[in-house]
Amino acid sequence: MDGPDNFTAIKVSTNASQYFVDSYYAALNQRPNTIASFYVAPASMPDGKSLPSISFNGTQIPTAAAMQTMFEQQIPQSHYEVQCYDCHVVNPNYIMEGTQGWPAKTGKNMTILVAVSGYVKYGNSREAKPRAFSESFILVPNTTAAASKQRVKNIKEWLIQTQTFRIVV
Repeated sequence: MDGPDNFTAIKVSTNASQYFVDSYYAALNQRPNTIASFYVAPASMPDGKSLPSISFNGTQIPTAAAMQTMFEQQIPQSHYEVQCYDCHVVNPNYIMEGTQGWPAKTGKNMTILVAVSGYVKYGNSREAKPRAFSESFILVPNTTAAASKQRVKNIKEWLIQTQTFRIVV
C-alpha cells in the first residue's frame, strides 16, 4: 500500500506538530486538568507493554490520568517556553482500528515523531530559575477523529502514544 507523497507527508506532519506543540504546552501552562485528553486510550501492546508509554525524567508514568494528576497535585504551577521543535514521519502507513477509512495518500495514517526543546520554570516565584528540557513524542491518529471522517471541533486529530521528558542538566 502506498503512503502519502513527500509533499503531503511533510505538510501533514508539520501542521500536526505545530498544532500539537502549541496546544499541548498551552495546556501544561494554563489547563493541566486537560492533559489526559492529549493521550491515546489505555491499551496493551501484544508484548504486554501498556500504552500510552510515558517517561517523565526517568520515571515511568502508568497512565495519562496519572500524568494529569501529577501536574495537578505534585508539580508546582509550571511555565513551558518552547524554543524549537522538529518532526519526522516514522511510519507513513500506520494502520490501526478506526483509521482504515482514510486513504493512505492523505497522510492521516502516519505516526509522527515530534522532538521539542525549551525551558521550563516551576512555581510562581520570579526567582524560579528556567531549566532546559528535551521532550520526544510519537503521535498517532486519533481513532475518534478518524471515525468521524470530518474535522470535529475540540477533537484532537493526533494523540500521544509515547512520550519521554527529561530536564537537561
